[in-house]
Amino acid sequence: MALDIVFMGTPNFAVPILKTIYNSEHRIKCVYTQPPKKKNRGLKKDLSSIHKISNQLKIQVRIPEVLDINELNFIKKVKPHIVVVVAYGKIIPNAFFNINTTNFINVHASLLPRWRGAAPIHRAIMNLDKETGVTIMKMVPKLDSGPILMSSKIKINQNTSFIELSNQMSELSAELLLKSIDLLERNKASFIPQNESDATYAKKIQKSEAKINWDEDANKIVAKINALSSGPGAWFYLNGSRIKIIKAIEIKASGKPGEIVNSNFTIGCKKNSVKILELQKEGKKTLTTKEFLTGNKVVVGNILKD
Repeated sequence: MALDIVFMGTPNFAVPILKTIYNSEHRIKCVYTQPPKKKNRGLKKDLSSIHKISNQLKIQVRIPEVLDINELNFIKKVKPHIVVVVAYGKIIPNAFFNINTTNFINVHASLLPRWRGAAPIHRAIMNLDKETGVTIMKMVPKLDSGPILMSSKIKINQNTSFIELSNQMSELSAELLLKSIDLLERNKASFIPQNESDATYAKKIQKSEAKINWDEDANKIVAKINALSSGPGAWFYLNGSRIKIIKAIEIKASGKPGEIVNSNFTIGCKKNSVKILELQKEGKKTLTTKEFLTGNKVVVGNILKD
């Protein structure tokens, strides 16, 4: 039996999941997403990734600033069997969870109860976790603490970037969600409570965190670069200009923290060094290190300063 579904999501991560549902036997009654953001000094509005794909698929889109009584009544009128929530970006009021005929199911980008909260992919990479995964859970009023229906693991290595991991997790989430919907459809769903004592929280990334501290081990700095490469970007100052590192690797070279240890733009850290592979000067396009060094001089032995 095909189920009626309301989808709530906003970023690129949610797009493959929405498309998978759309291409299944189930019916997407409407999509909720964040309102458009002003762009280019307010002359244009930038639609969310989910808004754009919903327009292409000709799915009704709702963009309320808040989920108020009007939206609650709308959901009640639509009577979806399931509301699927994927990185929507808004708090859903408790009253919505009291709709008896509707299951609210959340796709979360971590192995709950680890990394509840806003930035689970970033935090897993920055923390040097060896694995993460995706979790399908029933939504409850407390953030990311509902009982778990399904989960699946993904390995993380020292070169895993945010975009790479996010794409893997999105595809896996789509597959896992269809299996979860099937269980719900056949009344075979079994929800397992989370262990609260194991809970950790993935706080939103603050801009202040993006600045590189060369007095850390190289593996920690590379992990930060990998986690923040798609935004806001891990950065440092060079000759008064802010430089974002897009891609780098750890190498076994010695030098003082912040010291330019060779002409290939390798920088010393507390332990080992970071070899920069791709970088971006403020306001400029991304370049390889070789391209950057043709127009920017670095002096071996200099110490990078704030």
